[in-house]
Amino acid sequence: MPNFTKVASTSDLKPGENKVINVSGTDVALFNVDGEFFAISNTCLHRGGPLGEGYLEGDVVTCPWHGWRFNVKTGISPVMPSAKVAAYQVKVEGNDVLVSVEE
Repeated sequence: MPNFTKVASTSDLKPGENKVINVSGTDVALFNVDGEFFAISNTCLHRGGPLGEGYLEGDVVTCPWHGWRFNVKTGISPVMPSAKVAAYQVKVEGNDVLVSVEE
């Protein structure tokens, strides 16, 4: 059973915004896509860039360091589907955004 941790309030991120959070020692990129919240690994596969500081367009984030792109819902690169970062479970309870980094 996943262990969820409160990481934000729904009002902390407007649609189209993202930020870096830490869940149980793991850096996670949290995104608000049209009112839905998603979380993926904060570490880009290319050179370790911070995906949570990247540019979000729709449901795809572009790494600010070298432009690698990942779907924030799945963690899969739309350019190279074999490239995938971890995608984490997110749930909203009331105004609380909770994330589980367990698989």
